[in-house]
Amino acid sequence: MLLFTLLVFAGSIGAGLLGALTGLGGGVVLVPLLTVVFHVDIRYAIGASLISVIATSSGAAAAYVREGFSSVRIGMFLEIATTIGAVFGAFLATRMPTRALAIIFGVVLLYSAWLSWRQSRCHDVEAGGSSPWSDRLRLSGSYPDGAGGQHSYKVDRITAGFATMFGAGTLSGLLGIGSGAVKVLAMDHVMRIPFKVSTTTSNFMIGVTAAASAGIYLHRGYVDPGLAFPVMLGVLAGSLLGARLLVRARVSVLRSIFTVVILALGVEMILNGALGRM
Repeated sequence: MLLFTLLVFAGSIGAGLLGALTGLGGGVVLVPLLTVVFHVDIRYAIGASLISVIATSSGAAAAYVREGFSSVRIGMFLEIATTIGAVFGAFLATRMPTRALAIIFGVVLLYSAWLSWRQSRCHDVEAGGSSPWSDRLRLSGSYPDGAGGQHSYKVDRITAGFATMFGAGTLSGLLGIGSGAVKVLAMDHVMRIPFKVSTTTSNFMIGVTAAASAGIYLHRGYVDPGLAFPVMLGVLAGSLLGARLLVRARVSVLRSIFTVVILALGVEMILNGALGRM
């Protein structure tokens, strides 16, 4: 039991590090890790993942806000959609077979990998078009460039981004991944927010989204303290380390890591779900 706990803790550190660097939130790595490697029931893995997602958000988000990367205004606005979606997704998850959850998880990851790869072939968009809603809500802003200066950006396509965030929240409650992958792609690809702002704002948002659905899993008995505790501590440690590294990281490298990891995990989850290993 002690060895199992230590291995889960070590894996959670890596998941938290990757989650903080890419905005994935750690859960996208944790659920496949716990189910495929440690053979944990997927619903208990999702419950532990949601707890860890809250820890990731608490650990990394404070650092990102202090450094000036996260946009609190964008995050709070989009949380309206993600929170409603999270409650809906958690309600669905407790009524679906585990094989179906695994396959849905894998498909979402493959689609996210494809979108990230396509976006990586284009230049980052530093400013979107003019949007009346963006101006009224004062969502546009700036972030530090690492050399003492500031990059300005404008937020575009508010309605499409808000609708996509509802889907992200549903996936969070359904799969326990914090929906960081979808949040980052929605902000980066749909709303034309720079990638570093997207990843940091995603980390700020995922804690609230996860908390909305974690209560349902707790009520259903799918949160095991013996599993959730080492996962939470490991992810928190990894996320704090990732927050320090992000400032110096290159966006192209982050995109590559993002794409490769979720592509591999997506294939693994679909195969395990289709073969009935969940």
